[in-house]
Amino acid sequence: MAGSELPVDAARSLTSSLMSYAKKNLREVEDMAVKHGISDTQEARFPRGDLGAEQTGVNYLIIKPGQREAFAHRHREAEEIYVVLAGSGRVKLDHELVDLAPLDAVRVGPGVTRAFEAGHDGLEVLVFGAHVDGDGEMVQDFWAE
Repeated sequence: MAGSELPVDAARSLTSSLMSYAKKNLREVEDMAVKHGISDTQEARFPRGDLGAEQTGVNYLIIKPGQREAFAHRHREAEEIYVVLAGSGRVKLDHELVDLAPLDAVRVGPGVTRAFEAGHDGLEVLVFGAHVDGDGEMVQDFWAE
């Protein structure tokens, strides 16, 4: 064996371990709010594809100070967990308003419509849960209810 060569099993193991994770800074992920014309109220970055995740959904959401999300949504099957990273605000869950502060975590089950509203300091949220193709449904005029 030459000085820099690995045995086949060790090389295979090293290759597998290198392929079993991905790292991406969330600020480097495309802001889909710009693409969809809603960047006046929020930023929305969906790094699932950038990370190569197949079963896990993740979203980095920033609601600008005093603003509400452009639309609400719900899922038929998936639950999601929302973790407030910074700022303050509220989340509307069906007809209930829940106050939010840094490091609050909120689990939202299937069928519950949800949308965020930022306080005067904005609201930064990390969202994650199981990815289920075609499971999400957008809800317009949710805050008017």
